[in-house]
Amino acid sequence: MKLFNTLLMSTALLSASAFAQEQDLKPAIDTAKEINESAAKSQQKIDGITDQIDSKLQQFKTLNKEIEGLEVYNNQLRKQIASQEQEMADLNEAIDEVSVIERQITPLMIRMIDGLEQFIELDVPFLSQERSERIASLKSMMDRADVAASEKFRRVMEAYQVEMDYGRTMEAYTGIHEINGQERDVEFLRLGRTALIYQTRDAGTQGVWNKQTRQWEELDSSYRTQVTKALRMAKKQLAPDLLMLPVAITD
Repeated sequence: MKLFNTLLMSTALLSASAFAQEQDLKPAIDTAKEINESAAKSQQKIDGITDQIDSKLQQFKTLNKEIEGLEVYNNQLRKQIASQEQEMADLNEAIDEVSVIERQITPLMIRMIDGLEQFIELDVPFLSQERSERIASLKSMMDRADVAASEKFRRVMEAYQVEMDYGRTMEAYTGIHEINGQERDVEFLRLGRTALIYQTRDAGTQGVWNKQTRQWEELDSSYRTQVTKALRMAKKQLAPDLLMLPVAITD
């Protein structure tokens, strides 16, 4: 019985000692628990910061690539701008040259028109009204500010081309011609600039322009058939054929 009591006392003592130790360790355990919880929170913060760092690093790398691309693009733009500036300089220089050329070409065109007018006055007198009106139109055009110099030059050259074509073509046209003091309705026949002949509507009278005397001369009736034939050829009513017509030869 005594041994049993001793055991009970020993057990009680052990329980009391364990309880006392537990009470002594509780602050340490609580502290350790707080430390663990704090460490977990710190780890979460560290993980969050690490994720942010990774994200920022990725953004930094992306921005670096964009910057590199922009540098390449900017270099290309600089080259283009330099090229455009050179083109502008060349264009300004060309504009200055055009202004000089325009100042020089205007007097030239005026001289060309005057020369063409003198040529027509000395030429065979065919289509006199039409050709005179063309010269008058050119002179009027030269005074207009709304017509570009290039268009003026084109029109002048076009007039020269028309006059050149007259020398290579055959033409028949009608008009009024004074014969023996009377105005008669006639048909004119132009063979280039080689011959200018008229014939009355009834084919009763023919005449030819004499380049040497610069006067009209009446033709012999023997030319009537040839003149009629030539007029029909000029009107595309007959196929081209050999003609026997008077031609004035100038020295």
